[in-house]
Amino acid sequence: QVQPVESGGGLVQPGGSLSLSCAGAGSFFNLNTIGWYRQVPGKERELVGTIDSVNRTYYVDSVKDRFTMSRSSAKNAAYLQMTGLKPEDTAVYYCNRRADPPWPWGQGTQVTVSS
Repeated sequence: QVQPVESGGGLVQPGGSLSLSCAGAGSFFNLNTIGWYRQVPGKERELVGTIDSVNRTYYVDSVKDRFTMSRSSAKNAAYLQMTGLKPEDTAVYYCNRRADPPWPWGQGTQVTVSS
């Protein structure tokens, strides 16, 4: 069972950048499509995008051309590089496998975009 651990969040001004990391112990991490998700209070968790085991990526329209996903099989990790951040990107960001059932959800990492 993989327990993802997210890190790298913080406070950033509009237009700024942040890089998030997702660490998952065990080789099963590398075999799975990883999804990045985000959630704001009172709303359902939403998918931001995915990266599969051969690095093919998918992004929702709202983050396309601003967010970039990557992963490292050597480190059992996935990354989310965010640029051109907007206030509406403020949320808790999570990573998990894009499968049913998902792994247990981690604590997430808070991203706040504000001047």
